[in-house]
Amino acid sequence: MSAAATVSKIRMCELTGGEAREVLARRPVILLPMGSHEDQGPHAPMGDYLSAERMAELIAKRARERGTETVVAPVLPFGGADYFGTMPGGIALGQATLKAVLGDMFACLLRHNLSRLIVINGHGGNVQAIHDVTQEIYRARKILIPSFYLWRIGYGLLPGIIGPDEAKKAAGHGGDPLSSVVMNLFPHLMRADMVPAPSTPPEVMGMKVSGFGTARFEGAEIAVPIELDQIAPNGVWNADPRLCSPKTGAALVEQLTELGARFVAHYVKHATW
Repeated sequence: MSAAATVSKIRMCELTGGEAREVLARRPVILLPMGSHEDQGPHAPMGDYLSAERMAELIAKRARERGTETVVAPVLPFGGADYFGTMPGGIALGQATLKAVLGDMFACLLRHNLSRLIVINGHGGNVQAIHDVTQEIYRARKILIPSFYLWRIGYGLLPGIIGPDEAKKAAGHGGDPLSSVVMNLFPHLMRADMVPAPSTPPEVMGMKVSGFGTARFEGAEIAVPIELDQIAPNGVWNADPRLCSPKTGAALVEQLTELGARFVAHYVKHATW
């Protein structure tokens, strides 16, 4: 196989053993996509890790086109924090397990001096575990592994795409940014006939629920350990999925890809390990 053919492979899982020795010896940037497998609403696929993986591939492709060799590690599909464990089919890892898995994955790569690593995250329940594990690595080895949290960034991009008023109504679990991104990337997996209307925030002990495990009491936020099927019985929380669209998704995908590719170049410029 020619060198050009080898370089064309973005996904590490598609490299042969011989190609891996050749490509990885050049110490490319490695993107590690992560997501979850949980209820995303009656209209969207449960595997939001699919979008994290595809976004990592798009970012890697654009980064390569601009001269930074980048590959994508196999996706970690199961997220931490069992937010929607009440939904049949959801699969999650406990925080201790997720941290152990991440630690082992990073150790395998660092063993071979593959230290230019960026996490492409697509799930809020992964944030703390990523932070804890990468902080331990930084303290021990002064290797900084950043995390590019797609949907947190996406929330910030939405007002510029659809306007602040529309963004406020569309954004939330089961809504934007993820639903629009999936409409763009995986339209065949969406169920347009099952897109729900927004629901009224429920109450617990006479208090309005304000988030996943929180309620408001006289303006203060109180932690309440209730199950998610009480908060978002259909997987949608604080969002109107009817406002999501492939057009919004296309804009989000483009802006996330562009920002991600620029970040890869910035990271390589400043990474000294």
